[in-house]
Amino acid sequence: MAAVGEILLNAFLPVLFDRLASRNLLSFVRQLQVRVDSELKKWEKKLKMIQAVLCDAEEKQLTDEAVKMWLDELQDLAYDAEDILDEFATQALESKLMAQNQDSSGQVLSFIPASLKPKAIMFNYSMGSKIKDITSRLEQLCQERIELGLQRLTGGASSTAAAAHQRPPSSSVPTEHEVFGREEDKAKILDMVNTSSDHANFVVIPIVGMGGIGKTTLAREVYNDKAVADSKFDVKAWVCVSDNFDVFNILKALLESITSAASDLNTLNEVQVQLKKAVDGKRFLLVLDDVRNEDYSLWVDLKAPFLAAAPNSKMIITTRHSDVASTMGPIEHYNLKSLLDDDCWSIFIKHALEGRDLSAHQISESFRKKVVGKCRGLPLAAKTLEGLLRTTRHAAWDDILDSKIWDLHQQSSILPVLRLSYHHLPSHLKRCFAFCAIFPKDYEFTEKGLIFLWMAGGIIRQSRNSEQMEDLGSKCFHDLVSRSIFQQTSSGSSKFVMHDLIHDFAELVSRETILRLEESTNLSSRRFERVRHSSYGRGWLDGKNKFEVFYEIELLRTFLPFCIRGGPNTSY
Repeated sequence: MAAVGEILLNAFLPVLFDRLASRNLLSFVRQLQVRVDSELKKWEKKLKMIQAVLCDAEEKQLTDEAVKMWLDELQDLAYDAEDILDEFATQALESKLMAQNQDSSGQVLSFIPASLKPKAIMFNYSMGSKIKDITSRLEQLCQERIELGLQRLTGGASSTAAAAHQRPPSSSVPTEHEVFGREEDKAKILDMVNTSSDHANFVVIPIVGMGGIGKTTLAREVYNDKAVADSKFDVKAWVCVSDNFDVFNILKALLESITSAASDLNTLNEVQVQLKKAVDGKRFLLVLDDVRNEDYSLWVDLKAPFLAAAPNSKMIITTRHSDVASTMGPIEHYNLKSLLDDDCWSIFIKHALEGRDLSAHQISESFRKKVVGKCRGLPLAAKTLEGLLRTTRHAAWDDILDSKIWDLHQQSSILPVLRLSYHHLPSHLKRCFAFCAIFPKDYEFTEKGLIFLWMAGGIIRQSRNSEQMEDLGSKCFHDLVSRSIFQQTSSGSSKFVMHDLIHDFAELVSRETILRLEESTNLSSRRFERVRHSSYGRGWLDGKNKFEVFYEIELLRTFLPFCIRGGPNTSY
């Protein structure tokens, strides 16, 4: 299985650091009889030492079971520490409310200090024991970090870890003899490319869609189309941008592509000047593939050399993020939709039958339905599934489709695509996304309903600038929508859904912390000590010993029922 142990922890730890540094928390704990504040500072120091080696642990857990167990223990500790901070926050709020009630009722204040009252003494004793336990476990994890040889990755040493978050560079050279299901999309983009514009010398055409949906393939089809050649563009160039939106490197790559010569220029100004000369008065078609920049100032620097180009020049960009397109101005972007089932099947069958003594009519309709059900409109999924089955006997195909190949297969190229999207999420969005594994697949949810669940589950918390949690939740929700992680069920609908493959990845990053009780859930293979959030399907479990499993779950934070009997799920 691909490494996932570090990625949720890297989202979790910054939240702990913020809470440990909270003025309200520190002010309250200093009033306690037990010396808590010094212990909390020790927690922060130890956790930062551990955070420094998470990338190394991520790499090593693939081949070292001890490292994987270390990461699991660390995840448990992070949850337990947050539970303790929640208890402090609750006690602080209770003390504040009691003081306010005494003031408003005119009651005579007790001569006994609050910290010496029986309830406070019991709380102090209980918390002191829990804090010592966390401190002891932290010290043990720090010691094991050394014994396991985990190190901070810096400079060149981190290249392997960084490579896990890089997608291979694209090029304009076609990789497929035939592209299925994109004829209409291609025609519309070609029309945008060939349509004259009176507004500016060059027009940006953003193609927006989730990872694996075929944005690069569509851009490549347009770039190499005969209609584009007939349009007499003076200059054509293709650059894969991906992770690092470095204006100097992007412009230098474009210059070298346009001039067909290597450049030894060393400053942004030199590159901008030479590129401006290269396109001055010329009509160009440029493709910037996989753009992620949302910084308007960088976009201004990048487009500067092209302002002198001939009218009706075009720049196609592909991106997963609609906010990237918005950064480039008030322009209409093209939302690329999922493929139809027939087109996914065509992609699969074209590759699956190569070199096999097998014809399409020998494949059952039930198998076809399984394939298109797994693909859910993603061409990358169809290609990946074909790759998984290529070396397998036809007789065993059904068994593979029925297994959890999307979660467990090490060579799946879908996982890196989704992992890359996840890697670039801010920490608070990673937690919001991972929590959504609590939903059944294809579950339709509303913005307000999910925000309330995030709030109730402690996934989002009050910010330091006093922003309302509902407003913070709304920002998180719309950010995930703009990144194509949540998708509207239909135009104008208030309901949203996650693509199956994205849902699979949410399950993967949430690890063992979320338990969904459904008809297909295999409880015999599950461990329950790490479960913090659980949901169950009421239609399946009603009338059975549905709650027996919860005897083994001691640290549950969320318990959520879903109605799955007869028809669509009831949306939250």
